Amino acid sequence: VQLQASGGGLVQAGGSLRLSCAAPGSSFGINPWGWFRQAPGKLREVVATLTATGGMTAYADSVKGRFTISRDNTKNLVFLQMDSVKPEDTAVYYCWGRRGITHYWGKGTQVTVSS
Repeated sequence: VQLQASGGGLVQAGGSLRLSCAAPGSSFGINPWGWFRQAPGKLREVVATLTATGGMTAYADSVKGRFTISRDNTKNLVFLQMDSVKPEDTAVYYCWGRRGITHYWGKGTQVTVSS
């Protein structure tokens, strides 16, 4: 399964952006899903996760209350709605999913927040 992330770009501080992750083919058994990010000179960090069963979500403290992860089961899409963005949200964002012990990653999409 090759995940495909899109939706990144340049946005002003306080604005919104929605990232999408497509899973062409079968996403059956992928659980959980998530978004990670990596800023220049920093380690990759988890932003949000979503269980495919039950829809339980978890967020990094730095984005809690501003970002929302969701999924469209019918279209095999996972979204990250980013609201009230801050310059410190600038990073490359990666879509992620796990099936058993196998991890799947999408190519990153750049998000740049200007102050």
